[in-house]
Amino acid sequence: MTSPASAKKSIGPRELTIMMASLMALNALAIDSMLPAFPAMAQGLKVTDPNQIQYIISVFLAGTGIGALIYGPLSDRYGRKPILLIAIIGAAVFSLACSITPDFEMMLAMRFAHGLLAAAMGVLVISVIRDQFEGDAMARRMSTIFLIFMIVPIIAPTIGQMVLLFAGWRTIFDLMAFMAVAAAIWVYLRLPETLAPENVIPIEPHALAKAWKAVVLHRNAAGYMIGAGIVQGALFGYLNSSQQMFDKVFNAADFFTIGFAIIAIGIAASNFTNSRIVERFGARRVSHTALLTFITLGALQLVAAQFAPKSMPLFLLLLTGNMAMIGFIGSNFSSIAMTPFGHVAGAASSFQTFVRTGLAASLGAIIGQQFDGSVFPVALGFLCCGLAALTLVLWCEKGKLFTRPGTTQPIPADPRS
Repeated sequence: MTSPASAKKSIGPRELTIMMASLMALNALAIDSMLPAFPAMAQGLKVTDPNQIQYIISVFLAGTGIGALIYGPLSDRYGRKPILLIAIIGAAVFSLACSITPDFEMMLAMRFAHGLLAAAMGVLVISVIRDQFEGDAMARRMSTIFLIFMIVPIIAPTIGQMVLLFAGWRTIFDLMAFMAVAAAIWVYLRLPETLAPENVIPIEPHALAKAWKAVVLHRNAAGYMIGAGIVQGALFGYLNSSQQMFDKVFNAADFFTIGFAIIAIGIAASNFTNSRIVERFGARRVSHTALLTFITLGALQLVAAQFAPKSMPLFLLLLTGNMAMIGFIGSNFSSIAMTPFGHVAGAASSFQTFVRTGLAASLGAIIGQQFDGSVFPVALGFLCCGLAALTLVLWCEKGKLFTRPGTTQPIPADPRS
């Protein structure tokens, strides 16, 4: 097992970042590529309630949330690389199982299992990066990873739509399996072990409970972890009902892939910007500013839903802005929550991912199931989630926003000085 120092010699930071982003992108592909196929899937699986097809997304997310508890402890004991390889191959197998499932109930079971395996890509990417970096430097790399990762939501619905032009919706799952196998080969050939020997932790229930308890009792870790999950819940609520909104609200089903890409560009652009500014201004200052803007835009979405409910340009403008704010909030909240736990990065990351994803999936399912032929439920979800996250941040920071713990010198005008 090589140390982090030797790992850096084996693989460059740029390749490591791209590799980790690609692994996370597999999960985005497993969600977004099938959105254009929802009508065809509902017909093929004999789903009569159009809102029920959203569960294909929700159960996958539930699987990733529960699976998050598994891979941190396993990787802390056996290393990041072998656990990653097993999980990626397992995800490919269950993706193929989804492509041949005969009915909706079996599809949901296979999607849950797919998510259970795919959870490793979320947990262990954070652990690998935490093995190498910490604090604002970690936030910068995570933001770069999220930037590359967010290219997938921009193009994934188009990929799904292209598949539908030449084959049935089941082929989308075959494509996901092929890409997972390709990623597994890359990890096997190029990724060294990043877990330092001195950080190997035996799998002991008492030790796991101690690490999870440390996260729960740490004021900042718990608050930012839950806050990130709540904000992500608004994103999942939009995601679950996005195809229906373009189809039923705006009568623009053919515009869905373009509209979805426009909105996704907002979050990709913000992650790119965050990677350039977070080390200068600090994760708290950037994310707090974004959260207040998120709430403001959520309120404007609610007003627009009442007075201009059929205006797709206004809908795209406001939602793109809010997606951009999620880009600033997500990576920074996660980095703040992980900073105290470098010595138990795997266990802490798995528990935090479990809480964030489970909370987000639940909130997203609730918001999505409220779809009533209007954009009002999504707008209300964004505003309520933003206010709840702000309440948690104020509790974490004891009422003081925009702080930068550990910084005693003024921030220079030139980040190179």
